[in-house]
Formats: sequence, C-alpha cells, structure tokens
Amino acid sequence: MPGIAGIISRLPAANCIRTVQTMTAAMQHEHFHTPGNFSVAELGVYAGWVVQENSFAAGQVFENETKDVALIFCGEVFAELEVKAQLRRDGHQFAETGGAWLVHLYEARGDKFFEELNGLFSGLLIDRRQKKVFLFNDRYGMERVYWHETADAFYFATEAKALLRVLPETREFDADGVAHYFGVGCTMGWRSLFRGIQMLPGGSLWKFEGNTCRKEKYFSPTSWENLPVLSAADYEAQFAATFKKILPHYFAASAPVGLSLTGGFDTRMMLACQPELAVKPVGYTFAGVGHKTLDDKIAARVAAACGLSHQLLPLQKDFFADFADHADRTVFISDGTFGVTGTHEIYFHRLARQLSDVRLTGNYGGEVFRGISTFKPIGLNPQIFNPGFALAVDVAAGQLVIHKTHADTFAIFREVPWNIFGSVAVGRSQVVIRTPYLDNALVKLAYQSPPALRKSALPASRLVAANRKILNEIPTDRGYAGNNSGPAFLGRRIFSEVTFKLDYFSNEGLPQKLSLFNPAFRYTAAKLGWAGMHKYLRYSQWFRRELSGFVRERLDTARARHEKYFNPQFLAQVAARHAGGRENFMPEINAILTLEAIERLLLKAH
Repeated sequence: MPGIAGIISRLPAANCIRTVQTMTAAMQHEHFHTPGNFSVAELGVYAGWVVQENSFAAGQVFENETKDVALIFCGEVFAELEVKAQLRRDGHQFAETGGAWLVHLYEARGDKFFEELNGLFSGLLIDRRQKKVFLFNDRYGMERVYWHETADAFYFATEAKALLRVLPETREFDADGVAHYFGVGCTMGWRSLFRGIQMLPGGSLWKFEGNTCRKEKYFSPTSWENLPVLSAADYEAQFAATFKKILPHYFAASAPVGLSLTGGFDTRMMLACQPELAVKPVGYTFAGVGHKTLDDKIAARVAAACGLSHQLLPLQKDFFADFADHADRTVFISDGTFGVTGTHEIYFHRLARQLSDVRLTGNYGGEVFRGISTFKPIGLNPQIFNPGFALAVDVAAGQLVIHKTHADTFAIFREVPWNIFGSVAVGRSQVVIRTPYLDNALVKLAYQSPPALRKSALPASRLVAANRKILNEIPTDRGYAGNNSGPAFLGRRIFSEVTFKLDYFSNEGLPQKLSLFNPAFRYTAAKLGWAGMHKYLRYSQWFRRELSGFVRERLDTARARHEKYFNPQFLAQVAARHAGGRENFMPEINAILTLEAIERLLLKAH
C-alpha cells in the first residue's frame, strides 16, 4: 500500500540509497503504485515513497522555494481554504491540488505545524537550515510507522515488510506480540509481531539532530480527557455545526468520490448533511453471495432518496476459486494485521477502485460516538495451543484491561489503530480511504458528550431528521426511523435485535451446551430467511464447504511447522470437527492459518 520508508545513518550513501530502493520495492503492490526516493547525504537521511496516482501525496518530494526544507509524506491532510489562501498571500506558490502546501505551512508555523495537521498521515520533514529531521505520524497512529534501530542506523517504514526485507535479524516472531495476537486479535502497546520492530505511538514527533534522537509527542489524548462535559442540547448543536463544517473536505475530489453505503446511520448522516457538489458521489455497497441483506436493500433506498446511483459489489465465484491467492495477498499487504477471514476486503476494494479511486466511508462512527466495541479477548479454544504457550496467551489477554483507563481514549486511540487497522491497511492498497469520524474537531467533541448520549443513536437520528427528513423515514438495519418511541419503534427494535442474533447463531453456531442442535438450527434459519439477513460474510460455513480443501491443506502445513505454538494432535482434528457442523472452530482456523501465512510470506520468503 502507499507509504514511506527510509534510513537515518552515516553509512555510505550508495549503500543507503540501494537499501531504501529495496524497501520501497517491497511496498509497491500494484501497477498504479509509483515509487520515488530522495536523499540529503550531509544529514545522513535517505528516504523513499510509494504513492497512488492522483492522490494527495503524488508529486513529491515537496520542497519550499529555496529547497532547504523537504517533506516526504503519506496519507491526507484536510485544512480550511483560508489556510492555503493565507499562504498564497504570504508569497508561497504551490499546486492547487495535493500536499505541496504543507511544506509552506511548516515554514509559517515552525514546530507548531505538526499540531495543526488534521487527517491520517505519516511523514518525514527535512530542515536543512536547522540541520534537523522530523519523523511524525497522525495523532491516532492510524498511519503506522514501524521502526528498528541498529548500532549504525535508524530504519523506518509504514509497512513492516520493508524492514523485514533488509534486516534479516528481524525475521523472527516476537513472542509477546504473537501472544497478544492470539489473546485479543492484535498486538498492543505499539509493539509488532516481529522481533525488534516497534511502531511509533500516535502523535509522535521524533527529532533527529546530529547523533541524537529526541522521542517526543506533539499530541496526547490526555489534553482532551479533562474537557468539560456539555449539556445534551449544547452537544447536539455543536456536533451538527461541526459535522456540516468539516464534511465538504471529505467529499472534495476532482472526480466522483465512491460513497460506501450501509444500512446504518453513519453514511446516512453524511448524505443528510452532504454539501453542494458539482459531481455527485458514486454509491455502492459490498454484498455477499445469493440473497440480499438488509444493508443491501436499505442502502439502495437511501441512495434513491438522494438521487444517487447505487451498485452492489458482490462476491463472485472467482472469490472462492482464487481464495488462496486473495488470502495470501491480504496477510502480506497488511503485514499480518488482517487475517484469512479478512480476505474479502482486498476483493471488494479492487471492485470499488473500478468506480472511484477514493472511498468515503462511515467507519469508526460507532466506536467514536456510540460506544460500540469489539475489542476484547477472543477466547480461542485453549486446546489448539501447547500448554506453555496457552498460559502466555491468557496472560496477554488479561493485559487488555490496563489500556481501559478512559472509555473514549480506549476506543479512539487503542481500539481503532490497533484492532481495526487491518481492514484499512488492505483497503488502502487499492483506494484512498476517507472517513469524517476521525476528524480532529469531531473526535475532540466526542470527549465532551454527556453520559446519557455516549451509547445512544438518538443524536444521529435527530441530525438526519433535521437535515434530510426523508432519510430518517427509512428504517436502519437496527430498527431506527422517524419517531423512535412508542409500540411501532419497540416492535422494529425487537425484530431487528432478535433477527440479528439468530443470524449470528446461524453462522457462528449456538452456545456450546446447545451445539448438538447446530445442523437443525442452521437448516431452520435458512428456511425462515434469518441466515444472511444482516451479515453476508459466512466464513464459518465457507470453511465447511467451498473452502474446506484450502483449510485442510493449510492446517496440515501449520501442524508441521508450528509445534512451538500449537498442539499438533488438535490441529489434526480441527478441520474435520469443524466440517462436521456441530462445532465452530472458525476463529481458531483463522488464527492458525494467518500465523502460517505470516511466517511463509513475510519471514521466510527472502
């Protein structure tokens, strides 16, 4: 996926340049990914990048008029038009589109520049005047920067594979990182899965000067944690005003933006407050195999109400026929942060790119504003592990609680960049992904929401009703519409929650004590239309049917190579027991096959 990489070192320049070129080659995954490099040998800085065509970071390196300040950048930054206008009034010249204006903002603001950046990004800024180099990332840490330090060089890259490609000593699993992965589904505390490779915490500003590196931060969530709580009326008024103010930035593009629609509130809020646009967005919805889900049906109604075109982007037969290749690319591109059961994401985003190279999504609205969370111990069956490693996994899962000191900080600065990053990593290899729900102004406001509204859908419903009433009359996938009170609303909510749970059980299986009845329940759910009503991803069933051969083959490989972690006797049984239909080992199969792919593709393929 697009990113940056580099070395800060006094090693011979020619060696460093070749190494950086090797690093960027490891990140060039598609024909529309363009590489480049830039060096300042007198400061010992050698950097490279991979960018998507026509993206914010295309056209770099970004330099000031005197070429003594240079910026290598990845991601996007959103700013008020007045910021750019003032820079032009001050005599700066830069292209109308793209990120060239950023280096001039640094000239105007100095070190305050980093605090003003609003978006998801990482960058390397080289100031020859001060003989300083700054490595930084966004305040959430969503644009990852992996790093490794040796006695004579500092290496960094937005993809771990770039470091693995040139640093043989890192091509081993980090034991604690693997335990985290099996305990909670991701690594925690800015560590990675790989030995000696760590990540910059969100809001980092690391300053290199001479032979020293000052590891500082330009932002900490503690600055928001003590903000005064607003009244319900003030909070909703400020949220509506802020949302409508920032939204035009996310719709802005020279070509139609792809709007990823669902049956929920988050994309509907964007359409309700959508600015006037010269070119309307292209609406689409990711879809499964066979009959339509509520998402599919509701999204089509929402698009029609707004006069938008709308397409379903479904999984086709080639998804299953080429699943092994899709799965390998998913694990490889995401550096193992997204597993085999995330394979659909790369497939969908390739389809989305055919409509638009920008995807505008409602991702993170639930986590940031409604307290929705999936970040918890995943509870894998301990039989899959050898006894010693099973204990390490339990200890790692128990460590999650130490990060839950503040509810908003946990959701925004832990769950989003650690646990949800993988899907973004895969999607960004194909399209530019935007979401307004991590805008700095909106997230700051989330810290001021009154307790009564922190897990409520009512502010979202009222915002939609106030700005585009027709959209509020279309029920969401969870039953909200129009007057959210009274018997009719209660009936919709009960029906929605019951069918949601039944759909879940039809795929994941009944609770353990009732697992004997799984085959009969699945048959009944399919006949009554519960199965697939809400969710179109049916990995548990696919592992029994369409993908059973893939599962058996990869489990055999894992059993032969990973006795350090797994119980080989259990791995010999798990495919057959899952295929039998009474037990569900989908999470265990995903974890095992993902680790196998990480080792094969990232650690051993050199």
